[in-house]
Amino acid sequence: MKSLPYFCRGEVVRGFGRGSKELGIPTANFPDSVVDNLPADISTGIYYGWACVGNGDVYKMVMSIGWNPYYKNTKKSMETHVIHEFKEDFYGQILRVVMVGYIRPERTFDSLEALIVAINGDIEEAKLKLELPEHHKLKEDNFFISAAINGH
Repeated sequence: MKSLPYFCRGEVVRGFGRGSKELGIPTANFPDSVVDNLPADISTGIYYGWACVGNGDVYKMVMSIGWNPYYKNTKKSMETHVIHEFKEDFYGQILRVVMVGYIRPERTFDSLEALIVAINGDIEEAKLKLELPEHHKLKEDNFFISAAINGH
């Protein structure tokens, strides 16, 4: 995918309300305007990279892009799980992400438990891959630094 690394940002909007409640894995959702502007060569699936909420620190993340086959969505979404414990929701704040690499295609699962196991596997894979020097350097990218300096 020649569009990677891919940088994007947008306001965190309310999604389907399932990430925390059903999966125990909270996700931040981008508005349709961000999803609709994805380059054509970024296919649906699971990605890993770096994320920053507001003017906060940069953390590892995994992102699902697509229709979430398990839930049979009709609208494409970009759902980011920031690998960090946040004390509260951050709806309305600006989320900045850089998608660094691809983990796997979207697929459906026979059960919620199987989906949760797969997501946790994706998280572990993301943690490992982001330690590679070529990926780790993107954590310090000006895309994130300028956010902290400019305050937006």
